[in-house]
Amino acid sequence: MLIPVISTYSDEDGVFLVRLARNAMDTYVGKGTKIDVPSDTPAHLKEKSGIFVTLNSVIGEHVRLRGCIGRPYPTQPLVEATIDSAIDAAVNDPRFPHVIEKELDSIVVECSVLTPPRKLEYSDPKELLQLVKIGRDGLIVSRGMFRGLLLPQVPVEWQWDVREFLEHTCNKAGLPINAWKDKSTEFMAFQAEIFGEVEPRGNIVRNPSHPRC
Repeated sequence: MLIPVISTYSDEDGVFLVRLARNAMDTYVGKGTKIDVPSDTPAHLKEKSGIFVTLNSVIGEHVRLRGCIGRPYPTQPLVEATIDSAIDAAVNDPRFPHVIEKELDSIVVECSVLTPPRKLEYSDPKELLQLVKIGRDGLIVSRGMFRGLLLPQVPVEWQWDVREFLEHTCNKAGLPINAWKDKSTEFMAFQAEIFGEVEPRGNIVRNPSHPRC
């Protein structure tokens, strides 16, 4: 299960961000236009922060990833990063075709607001097995030109242990699954506050549960 992190954002902030992401996606897919930052945006949501927007397609009992793109580092105001990430998740995730208008009512929107990633320090890669905590940490792996990221909810949804989480993060980067054992491979960890729709266009809660099929 997800481990609660220190809250920076209220439940109301989460509702604001998820609704904003939903509006950004709906408007871009339906009209081809990018929405403006809302005039009623709270000042603290204009501060820079990393965020990922995840889109899941819900068909009956089946839940499948439909798109997931974000900004891992705090380089943009959060509200702007949310709009851009929602659009990118819908139409710029290279793993999937563009979301089309008739799909919108079967998609649940999820926002993961990230803490700044920090480098994990260790002398022996095996220490990663104790340093990384399932349900708390998301990971960024890098080696040379290879880079990959997995959000903290992913190993929970797939019921991975730490070793499997490390392997899948390496695989996401295009590295061999055992690349985590190589001292030249670097890992960064981050945490996330996660807010999402319970069902398409439904209530928005903290840490929604959408088990994978």
